Amino acid sequence: MTELLSIDGPGRVSMVHQDDPVAPEGGFLVETVFSGVSAGTELTYVKGTNPYLRASWDPVLGVFGTGRPGVAYPVRGIGYMQVGMVVHSRTGAVAEGRLVAMAYGHRTAYAADPLRDRFVELPPDLDPLLGIYAAHMGPICANGLLHAAHDLHGAGVQQLRDGVRGRRVVVVGAGVVGLLTAAFAAGAGHGSEVAVVDETPARLRVAAELGVETVPAEDALGLKRRWRHGPGEHGADVVFQCRGQTRALALALKLLRPQGTVIDLAFYPGGAGEARFGEEFHHNGLSLRCAQIGRVPRGLAHAWDRDRLSRETVELLHGIGPWLRRHVITDIVHFGKAPQLLHDLAARRRHAVQAVLCRDVQDERG
Repeated sequence: MTELLSIDGPGRVSMVHQDDPVAPEGGFLVETVFSGVSAGTELTYVKGTNPYLRASWDPVLGVFGTGRPGVAYPVRGIGYMQVGMVVHSRTGAVAEGRLVAMAYGHRTAYAADPLRDRFVELPPDLDPLLGIYAAHMGPICANGLLHAAHDLHGAGVQQLRDGVRGRRVVVVGAGVVGLLTAAFAAGAGHGSEVAVVDETPARLRVAAELGVETVPAEDALGLKRRWRHGPGEHGADVVFQCRGQTRALALALKLLRPQGTVIDLAFYPGGAGEARFGEEFHHNGLSLRCAQIGRVPRGLAHAWDRDRLSRETVELLHGIGPWLRRHVITDIVHFGKAPQLLHDLAARRRHAVQAVLCRDVQDERG
């Protein structure tokens, strides 16, 4: 039987059993090896704060409606950081025995159709645990760098580093998104200054191990005082906002130089009332760009599709793998303990940077 994580209502999480899936004609079957937990998104369903629980998304108009909710409990199939072993293949697209990164939710097995399901075949020399970032989470962060590059160079973008190379860069938030984004930015070199800002000392210590400057949130304005470009011209060239708190967005706007840009990678289930757009945003002529993975910058889709962002991610993972293993992937738990893990994370009884579910736990931690 296949196990599947089910959020049955606010504060109610369980594992359900289903018949094992069967590989379709032209498809393949994977058994899950690792499944990363995206606490920011997934806990909104555990807490009952996700906007889809209140309204429906109209993909034609691009607005949330006020009618029927778009998602109803039980919520199943959430999660977008899976690594699976191909155990049966009916396609030439991937061979049995290969490891693939996908986004099919927290379940122990999945039947994939290559015409519908995107997958990233992992290179044999990559630590399989790091593959949780290859299909979706890593490309989210890479897309943030791509938006910064497009903001500066338009259609002339050649490399992800084009938007941060030689610039003063702040990453607000030292969760997984912020840490991976900082790793991408730090790899730009060539005179870049990268600082990570967060409220939590433990997370700043993780960022410091990456070799970037770390600054407590209460001291962050010191960066703006230090980074002088000219009279009345202080602050970061670009800020990556990676924490789903409106006070973090407000701080990101404060740290920018006039006419700078916040590249926003966060999710605000409660809105953004603290951002106070009549203050720095208005007076400094700032820009705010949402860089979620659903869209690459306009005009770059032909050259920068999701597969290319995954390739960039895999290259990054080869370089920072030991740091991720030692400092970022803090919790590895058996699939059967997933409900308790989500309960504890939602109630703040447990604090994880990156939690991972595993079928065969050999080094359970956290």
